[in-house]
Amino acid sequence: MGSKRRGGGRRRAATAWTVTTVVAVAAVTAGCKARATETGAGGPRPATAAPAHGPAWTPPAPSGATTAPAGSTASRPPAVPTPPKPAPPAPRVLMASGSEGAQVRELQARLRQIGHFGRTPTGHYGSVTAAAVASFQGRRALPRTGTADTVTWGRLLGMTREPTGAELRPPTAAPVAAPDPRCMTGRVLCISKTSRTLSWMIDGRVLSAMDVRFGSQYTPTREGTFSVYWKSRHHVSTLYDSPMPYALFFSGGQAVHYSSDFAARGYGGASHGCVNVRDEGKIASVFAQVRDGDKVVVHR
Repeated sequence: MGSKRRGGGRRRAATAWTVTTVVAVAAVTAGCKARATETGAGGPRPATAAPAHGPAWTPPAPSGATTAPAGSTASRPPAVPTPPKPAPPAPRVLMASGSEGAQVRELQARLRQIGHFGRTPTGHYGSVTAAAVASFQGRRALPRTGTADTVTWGRLLGMTREPTGAELRPPTAAPVAAPDPRCMTGRVLCISKTSRTLSWMIDGRVLSAMDVRFGSQYTPTREGTFSVYWKSRHHVSTLYDSPMPYALFFSGGQAVHYSSDFAARGYGGASHGCVNVRDEGKIASVFAQVRDGDKVVVHR
């Protein structure tokens, strides 16, 4: 009896070993990963392990926690756009058409030094000055505005020297003509159509000279010997509604006076018979000295 039980136990053990071996071989040949066994109550059980394929196992999040999905940007701060850089402020305009004064005269003298202004400085910013400024700007790759802004003025200062008194206020653009014999005595406004100059003279001595222009062929300036009969500082023409500052009337409606049009356009224009003066400062000075009754000589 005893020998039979022992023999039966050996056969059951051998059978169990055989079954285990077959299962292990089948697992290996099926491509599965062998798993370690845990021993505990109830006998051996396989240990928990991640499968060979598929996503890794992730422990569940604690209660109340929020997990952002993969690739989510919810946890990133919002992108702040970079504001565009503000455009630089436009240069400040210092002088433009219509400006007058000492700085305009200096501008013209400096432009003349480098060949952009071919006339006598007048202190009046007109179309000729605007064209000269635009020419200077174009040669220096600056915007051709024709206005003297801070950039244009700074560039001009760097290329020129301070004008002398003779450059700022030359006697005339043309040589003064020899005085007419009628101009050699007394107080005389001696006006030459040939040289286009006016000389303020006392007893044959020239105290001041300036450029002038005359009327056109349809409204010529009268020639002869006259006298000043009326001075009008802020005169406005009743015929043409145009200003005639520092007017010294000598024959009918004809007068010697400052002309902003002459200052701006030069000899490209003409008067309606008056003697136009280009330099306001000079005629203002002569206006203050001339008296009613002083002689006016208009000659060739």
